[in-house]
Amino acid sequence: MARPRLSALYHRHFRKPPRERVFLASLAFFVTFGTIRIIAHAIRAGSGPFHIVLVGQTHVHHLVWGILLLLVVGYIWLVQLGTGRDQTSVSLSRLTSVLYGVGAALTLDEFALWLHLKDVYWEREGRASVDAVFLFGALISVAFWGGPFLRAIGREIRRFFRKVFSTAQPPGPVAGA
Repeated sequence: MARPRLSALYHRHFRKPPRERVFLASLAFFVTFGTIRIIAHAIRAGSGPFHIVLVGQTHVHHLVWGILLLLVVGYIWLVQLGTGRDQTSVSLSRLTSVLYGVGAALTLDEFALWLHLKDVYWEREGRASVDAVFLFGALISVAFWGGPFLRAIGREIRRFFRKVFSTAQPPGPVAGA
């Protein structure tokens, strides 16, 4: 599938900026949640290049970075940057949508920490974080996660393979046999 065709599909399915912003935020949210869970398990197991972030003797939880991202995105949206139609504004709108999804995932992954005011990430109470992520994920997905776009990509992939296999010629009789 050619890149211009994928770009055309994307622009056809995300003509309205709010729909595109929700799609990008949702995608970033779920990718970030999965990534941060993998990193947290690697840190706990002592494997990989990941380490707990310490400032002095203070463990800086990833919800701090999430809150900071949400504050930055909120401020940018408050002053209405990225709300116009020019290319810079559209690019900023897309970037802030992704940052919003990342910030929400980082923050909600440690929901149990701010609910219980203690680090219960690996304890039974830590399940509240996973529940919060799934509830918010469902909410952000309800705002139309981009199903028509993904179905269109599926159709394009099927069309591509049909074209590839329909142009393949079956082997003919061997000359001189």
